[in-house]
Amino acid sequence: MAGEKPVRIFVMGKNVWRDEDDWPLARAAETRYYLHSGGSANTLAGDGVLSTTLPGTETADKYVYDPEDPVPTHGGPAFGDSHWTPGPFDQRVVESRRDVLVYTTPAFTHDMEVTGPVTLELYISSSGVDTDFTGKLVDVSPDGFAQNLTEGILRARYRNSRENPALMNPGQIYKLTIGLCSTSNVFLAGHRLRVEVSSSNFPRFDRNLNTGAGSGSSSTHAEKAANVVYHDRDHASALIVPFVP
Repeated sequence: MAGEKPVRIFVMGKNVWRDEDDWPLARAAETRYYLHSGGSANTLAGDGVLSTTLPGTETADKYVYDPEDPVPTHGGPAFGDSHWTPGPFDQRVVESRRDVLVYTTPAFTHDMEVTGPVTLELYISSSGVDTDFTGKLVDVSPDGFAQNLTEGILRARYRNSRENPALMNPGQIYKLTIGLCSTSNVFLAGHRLRVEVSSSNFPRFDRNLNTGAGSGSSSTHAEKAANVVYHDRDHASALIVPFVP
């Protein structure tokens, strides 16, 4: 209808509908939250931190991804005939695994709105010639409830493009840009922003068997991959979120 704005979004946290003139929002300011740790960001009990401060000399985080024991999908969007229950769930059951890296901001002192596309830039290496890296944006309540907001995945062989896949050299450092789709959420005062990093989210995303076999291969042979996420002065891994003033 005449006079109506072309975009309508639902803003979680405040739980309201809002009309907008554009998408992504022109007034949204991309902010980088850099990954930090002392090399022990594994699990919720680890030392992973998110902050706007650039990293200096820091120890990389490591985990082993086993295709025979993938990180299970726990909520999130549903596609087709789902074999899991979609929606928002407490992610702490997933964050208890050693193959999940957890990075969290301090509690916000006032409401902070994130609306638009979310991106995760990771500097990684692997013992495998191919593996996956996943990211999940989470809103953490003061009582610890860790609600999933949006998520994404990248198969390392497609780090340059889907048209020209390229296997990795084991141990070499690569930069990956992982799209975590879009969201609109107000992190209320007292809440924290979190990102989970891993290499599987199954069955929502197909497992990578880490062997380099093509997607059309009938091979069921799987190998474990020792995966590394770097966050130092020369490899500033970061979560990029659009804050709305």
